[in-house]
This record gives sequence, C-alpha cells and structure tokens, in this order.
Amino acid sequence: MGNLVWHDLGRFISITASIYAVWSGFFGIYYRKFFWDFVGGTLRDPGGLQPAPGAAVFITLIVRAPIIQILAMILGMMMVALEYPLPVVKARLAIYRSFVVRIVLLFFQSFLCILYYQGTNASLWSLIAIGCYTRAQLLGEVMEEAKGNRGKGGQA
Repeated sequence: MGNLVWHDLGRFISITASIYAVWSGFFGIYYRKFFWDFVGGTLRDPGGLQPAPGAAVFITLIVRAPIIQILAMILGMMMVALEYPLPVVKARLAIYRSFVVRIVLLFFQSFLCILYYQGTNASLWSLIAIGCYTRAQLLGEVMEEAKGNRGKGGQA
C-alpha cells in the first residue's frame, strides 16, 4: 500500500470547493439570504423570522447589494486558477508551489462563503482542504513541480 499524498487530496478538495463557491455565488446573487439571520432574530407571526438589528451590516452586504457573493466568486475563480493552472504557470510561478498561500486563500474563501446561505457547503469543504494542506505542510511534502525546479535560482 502506498502513502496518502495529502497535498494532492487537498488540491482535489480545493478545486471542488472553489467551483462550488463560484456556483454558490451565482445562486447567492439570485436567492439572497443571510445565513446567520436566525441568531438573535425575532419570530413574527406574519413575516416569519426577522434578523436582529445588529446584523444590518451583513444584510446590506449580502441581501441589498451582493458584495460578499461577488467577492466569494472572484476568490473561487482565483483558487481554481491557482489549483488547476496552465502548464506555463506551473513551471514559472513559485506561488503555485506554496501551501501557505493556498491555506490563507482557502481560509478567506471559507470565511466569505459561510456568511451567505448557499455557500455553507463550499465553506466546509474549504476548511477540509485547509486541513489537508496543513497536514501536507507538517509532513514536509513537496510538490513534484518544485522538485523539478530545484536549484534553478530565479528561473523557477
């Protein structure tokens, strides 16, 4: 039996979560709902659950103007471009080989996606991908592209 390659598993989960984040952003623009509206909300007989007055900032950024959904879509597209790049990008950019950059971007993607209702699954899968990349970092895994660019000093 072989060993589990954590960064490959994290890459596949991250691609899935990022594509889901883009699609959830599209659906979040169409069906605007603030996910955490039930925290401190008031239940009214005609009208249902109304969010707390303290959530006015999130209502503005998610329901009235879909800023959070658009940012999540942009970040999801950036993650797909980072995780599934063109062959030219693989060979030349050091950012492609960095686990830390991926962990930070996935954390921001998870934070943005958990705010609106349609992005909760993308947020959870982004957190799982963060765990896989963190495990790969702790085990000292190196990507195959990084091995091929070793010692090229500025040309990698």
